[in-house]
Amino acid sequence: MERISDDQALGENNRAGTFIEASLNYIADSTERPILYTYEPPAGVSRHTGRFAEHTVSIQNGRNAASELSLDRQGFQLTRHQTAVTDFYDRQEVERAYYPEVERLLKEATGAEKVVIFDHQVRNIELSKRGEKDAREYAKVVHNDYTAKSGPRRVRDHLPTDEADERLKNRFAEINVWRPIRGPIESSPLAVCDAQSIAPQDFVASDLIYRDKVGETYRFLYNPNHRWFYFPRLERDEVILLKCYDSKEDGRARFTAHTAFEDPTSQADAAPRESIEVRALVFWPS
Repeated sequence: MERISDDQALGENNRAGTFIEASLNYIADSTERPILYTYEPPAGVSRHTGRFAEHTVSIQNGRNAASELSLDRQGFQLTRHQTAVTDFYDRQEVERAYYPEVERLLKEATGAEKVVIFDHQVRNIELSKRGEKDAREYAKVVHNDYTAKSGPRRVRDHLPTDEADERLKNRFAEINVWRPIRGPIESSPLAVCDAQSIAPQDFVASDLIYRDKVGETYRFLYNPNHRWFYFPRLERDEVILLKCYDSKEDGRARFTAHTAFEDPTSQADAAPRESIEVRALVFWPS
């Protein structure tokens, strides 16, 4: 793993401005608990509930401060990482070749003793529209993948009972590894919020309904104190490590709000974003 310096992060082709203004979709004030189905629900049932509101925010070019960003302070960091994968749309190749690469990357980045990769998702709006390659659309709502309730549940979902009992006694985290399938990213980039700028009252628990279970994620209320970052024109060998849950409650980043957004600086003929995110449980020794 290679942390990217500010000069490396900027590069000749990445010298965008310090800030851009863009609209992000926040959950609106409501007494109704938000619900999202992961599949097409029965006739007459809405795919999702909850009201959303657009808010214009300033989003900082994270390349200008790449060396200052970290998983434990802001909840995310930019890393350079080479891969041997040739086709990220080939699930078997990803599981066979990319999962071990990500496991090594996360151990080096965090000092963890064990990494359990349990899922990955490719995103490509054109393939999603055609129902091809299991690709999904971009998630353009401010959210976090896990909550104080669903983070520990993931450990029990993916480890044997005895091991889960032991691991839950010690620190663990859930980290997403987000990278371009093809670079540079020209449209719908990822915005990430400095975890230190999120207040406790900003979190809104939301039900994520699968066919066989009900999970839980966070939506977020708008707060003008939120500090947003993005990394313009990410290349294929650049990776965002995004912490979505940390069991340690000592002031470090625990949850990191994020969303795709419409980049106002994107060209009209910008290529659709193609990206992959790998989700992993990360365990430290006692």
